[in-house]
Parts: sequence; structure tokens; C-alpha cells
Amino acid sequence: MMIDQGTVDRVVETSQAQIVDVVSEFVTLRKRGINYLGNCPFHNEKTPSFTVSPHKGIYKCFGCGKGGNAVNFLMDVEQISFIEAIKQLGKKFHIHIEEVELSPEQKQVKNDRESMMAVSGFAQKYFTNQLLKSDEGRSVGLSYLRSRGFRDDIIQKFDLGYSPEAKSALTDEALKNSFKLEFLEKTGLSIVRDNYKADRFRGRVIFPIHSISGKPTAFGGRILKNDKKTAKYLNSPESEIYHKSRILYGIYHAKTEITKKDRCYLVEGYTDVISFHQAGITNVVASSGTALTVDQIRLVARFTPNITIIYDGDPAGIKASLRGIDLVLEQGMNVKVMLLPEGEDPDSFSKSRNAEELHAYIEKHEGDFIKFKTGLLLKDAENDPVKRAGLLQDIVKTISVIPDAIVRGEYVKECSALLNVREQVLYNEIGKLTKKSKEEQYKSKAPSNDIPIEIQEQMAAASFAPQSLYEEEEKELIRFIIKYADLNLVSVEEGEEEVEKMTVGDYILMQLNEDELEFENPLYNKIFKLYQENKDNQGFQAVKFFVSNMDKSVNQLATDLLSREHALSKIHERFGATDLEENTRLDILVPKVVNELKLKKVKALIEKYRKDLKVAEQAKDGDKMMEIMQTMVTLQQLQALLSKELGNRAIV
Repeated sequence: MMIDQGTVDRVVETSQAQIVDVVSEFVTLRKRGINYLGNCPFHNEKTPSFTVSPHKGIYKCFGCGKGGNAVNFLMDVEQISFIEAIKQLGKKFHIHIEEVELSPEQKQVKNDRESMMAVSGFAQKYFTNQLLKSDEGRSVGLSYLRSRGFRDDIIQKFDLGYSPEAKSALTDEALKNSFKLEFLEKTGLSIVRDNYKADRFRGRVIFPIHSISGKPTAFGGRILKNDKKTAKYLNSPESEIYHKSRILYGIYHAKTEITKKDRCYLVEGYTDVISFHQAGITNVVASSGTALTVDQIRLVARFTPNITIIYDGDPAGIKASLRGIDLVLEQGMNVKVMLLPEGEDPDSFSKSRNAEELHAYIEKHEGDFIKFKTGLLLKDAENDPVKRAGLLQDIVKTISVIPDAIVRGEYVKECSALLNVREQVLYNEIGKLTKKSKEEQYKSKAPSNDIPIEIQEQMAAASFAPQSLYEEEEKELIRFIIKYADLNLVSVEEGEEEVEKMTVGDYILMQLNEDELEFENPLYNKIFKLYQENKDNQGFQAVKFFVSNMDKSVNQLATDLLSREHALSKIHERFGATDLEENTRLDILVPKVVNELKLKKVKALIEKYRKDLKVAEQAKDGDKMMEIMQTMVTLQQLQALLSKELGNRAIV
């Protein structure tokens, strides 16, 4: 069964109307004007910047940027899924959660997944029970963990366990309890070949791998025998419920403290995480010996943008990890790195220190990732010019992926000093890499010089221009759609004829579709298409639709654009709206912004054809020159027309 959309809509609508009631269970709010104010639950602050707007049904923190509707709030504050939040709010507001019947295929997938989750839950309890209560488990598994210095409370906190030496002890016990061999095999708990069946983890100490909601979905097992032919650690294989590239060991136990401390410590192994917890530092997760993935980085980013990667003193291992960790910077994370003393790892290092001493050591020795990487590679390069050139290319490539220009600039300064290379040289190299990346990104969209294209199609294909060029106009149009899509533009008279009324949303839709224009910003484009697809649905209201949207990126942008009383932008000031209410000037503002966007697109095309003309002149290609000049004349006429429109009052 699943929750039907009608029930979801009722819960979202009710919780939006009662958002103050929802939030006040977690935050002390006091009324200020039409809104409510309190201290943000997502970051530490002394001056309240967390605002709840009951008439808009949204919340927004102007300190950390968190925002959304009541469902988003509950998901973030309690770290639960969308469905769990809907069920919890439904219970709170006495809304019966209506569930709908699944198709046979959906039922099969759902049943298989639930069966796999159930057998994993059974296995975790079995392993833990074996560790704590069986003679073999206590004498072998528990004694090993205690010899590693782990306290009993920490062993229980992480649900550690033991798998007996017997060939199929877990498998046989699971079958006795009516679990199917099919799901024991699918989860990787049992190895099955014809009539042969055996436990994958037999004779090992077990480390359950929990999902973000705390359910065991996979296991890691450490062998206790000295057998060189057998892997020291063995992990569950990929399955329907476990994807190692999407989870981090310890995230369930760490997520609350990561949010509270606004920082995540990343280590390598299971025992590193456990030892840090025992020392009193709980905002720590492990990659479990695998290279970092984008999904893992984004998992951390859900709770904090700040991450410190802690390495043991193994330079070879660190170098092997450098390329993968560039992804962290590419995702816009603030990265610091700390190298432990030679011969130490996070497990051993944390055992001799308490939380205060560990924090003090980390704060003193952690450094920014680029500086660390430069210093590490510089040792190998020494005075070899070829190696130094390779190092420079490596560092520049890393810097070029950083999305924030200010952060990128700071790293350029550091690298310039460390490598004794002028900043301009670094910027030139970054520029080349960025240009190459954009050319590859836009290659498929670029217009062909061999095929005649209408001016409207050329405008739509003007993706070679930087996305930031159109950001201001695109963002304004999306704000107009979210906030005013359902309102009519004020109709005015042209002589004796009255122009037919049109909504703001329909006008923007018509104007952009006529010229086959799309938003360069992917999120703006998604919102535009969602509006186009849903605007004719019965009862559609743009504000409600976007603020309540299940897509978090959509509802958060909508919340952000609606969470403040509109401050007039430079666009509005240019159009003479400085002293008038925005919603009384939509007939002027909306067409003006549309025309500004079109004008920028046309100017970008003209600039492109100017460059193409120079190339044709150098090649002495007369036919090509004539074709380009004719196109430019048409574009310049369109530019003049748009400029004239922008200089006059727009009539809709």
C-alpha cells in the first residue's frame, strides 16, 4: 500500500495552515507583527533569525538559510522521510491516512524490499544475541571487542554482533523463523549454490550498517583468525536495500550532532567511528574503505556544508584518495584535512584522548584541502620542472571545480604563494579548463553553421553564453510565476480597443514558448515546466503548488522567494517601480523582464556572429560572410525593436 496523492495534499494543506503549531513543538516562538520569531533549531544562534509566516505557511532562517513548509520542517528537525513526516502530521491533525492499492509489479518490489529489510533486522538481532549471550560469542567475539578497548555501552549502541563458526547457523535459524532462503541470498547473508548453503559472515565480529533512519540494511564482518588467504574484512554485496556508494557508516548515529555542530568528521573504518563515539565525539562517519562518491558527499551536505577528513599517517593511501575527494570541493563543501601522526589511525589516536583533547588537536592541526594537497604533492615534485608542471595542472584542475568564485579566488592566492607562481598564470589555466568544460557541456546545443536556423531557434540555442548572464531575469520570471501566476495582468486600452486579459503565468508561458526559449538554470527550467504541465488542473494555485511540492529543491526555492517581503531589484528600479506596490505594476514589470531576457539573448547571438564573421573573413569565405552578415542585420533589427519596447510602457 502507498499514500494516495489526495491524502498527501490534505496533510500538506492542513499543516501549512497550522505551521506555527507544528514548529512551536520544537522552537519557542514569539509573535512579531504578522510573523513569529525564534532561535533556529538547525544552527546555534544568540540573536533569533528563524521566522515562521502563518499566512504563507512557510518557515525561513535568515542565518543558515533553511526554509520550507511544515513537512520540510518536520523532515529536517527529526531527520525522517517525506512519507514518515506525512504520517506523523496526519496523526497530529487527525487526518486518516488513505492508502491506495499497488499494481502487481509495485507490490512485488515493495514486498521484496520489505522482506529483505525484515531478514536484515532479524540477522542483526541474531548476531547481537550471539555476541552477548552465547558462550562462543562471549568468549570469542565479546572478548575481542573488549580487548580493543570498546565499552559495553558502545558495543550495544552500534548493535555489534558475532556470527558463529558453524557453517549455516544464521541461515538455519532464519529458515526456522519462516524467512525465505531467497531473501537471505538477496541480502548477501547466505551464500547459496545448488544444494549448498552457508553463512557469509561465519566466524566474524559483525558491524551492522544502518540506514539513515536507523534500520540495518547491510553488514561488515571482521575475521578473528590469522588466515592470510581470507579477507580481513568482508562486507554485504550490493542489494535492493543496500548501495554502498549512497551510505556512510555511522550516519544514523551522527546526523543529529552533525547538524548541531555544523561539521562532519570523515574517517575510514568502522572502529574509527566507534572509537570517536567512545571518546565523546559523535559527529563522525566513515567511508568504510571505499573512495568517496557524490551521493555520500550529498548525504553529508544534507546536514552540514563543513567536513573535516581525517587521515592516518599513510601517504600512499592518502594519494590514492585525492582524486576522489576533489568531488567534495565540486559539490561546494567547505573541506578541511587533518593528518594524524605516523603510526596512528583515528581508532588508536582517539583511545588515548578525551573529547576535549581530540577537539583541541583537530582544531590546531586541520588545514584547508588545497593547501594540504599542494604540500603533499610538492614533496614528490621537488625541483623537477616536469613534475612541478604536472603538480600545477593537478592543483589547477582541483581549484577549477570549486563552484564559489570567492572561495576559488582564495585558493588561487594560497597556491600562488605555495608554488611561487603568479596568480594570473593560475587564473589563465583555470579559464582554459572552464572554457573547455563549458564547450563540452553546450556542444550538443550549439547551432550548426551549415543549416539555416530561424532567429527564434538561434535565441533558444544561445546556451554558449554563461548561465549567470541571464540569472537576474530568469529568477525574476520564476518569482513572478510562483507568486503571481494566477493574477491577471492589468489590461489597458490601445486607442479604442481593449486588449484581452491574460494571467501572469500564461503571458510568460506564451512569450517564452513563442520564441522557444528555455531557462539556463536547470531548477528554474524545472519549475517552468511544472507550471506548464499543471496550470490547467482543477483548483491549481501556483503558490500552494510550489511551496507544497514533493521535490525539495522546488519547494525550498519557492519558500526562499516568498519568505521575505519583496525588496525592489535593480530591474524594478530601472523600470520606475521604486515607489509603487509591485502587484499594481505587473502589466509593466512582467513584459519588461521578458524583453530584458530576450534582449540579452539577442546581444549574445550578435556577439557570437561577430566572432564567426572574423573567422569567415580570415578564411576568405565570401558566401559564409554574406550569410552571417544577413543574419546579423536581422538580429540587430530585433535588438532595436526590443530596445524600443524597453524604453516605452509595455501594453499587454
